[in-house]
Amino acid sequence: MYYTIRIRGHLDPSWQDRFGGLCIEQQETGTTLLSGTLPDQAALHGVLFQIVRLGLTLLSLETSESKRNNA
Repeated sequence: MYYTIRIRGHLDPSWQDRFGGLCIEQQETGTTLLSGTLPDQAALHGVLFQIVRLGLTLLSLETSESKRNNA
């Protein structure tokens, strides 16, 4: 499953390992987009736990069967 998670603030790309290998992309709107595939719901729960543990604000979570085209 492909996930797109938006959080408030900018995260440093070096934190990628903390989020299950999801790509970290800083947005001009002052948010960070975490995106990529995760093997199962347990991995998703791990990512969400990291967001809570770090005191970050979750703005949105979207899922899809495959990567979206952002063109």
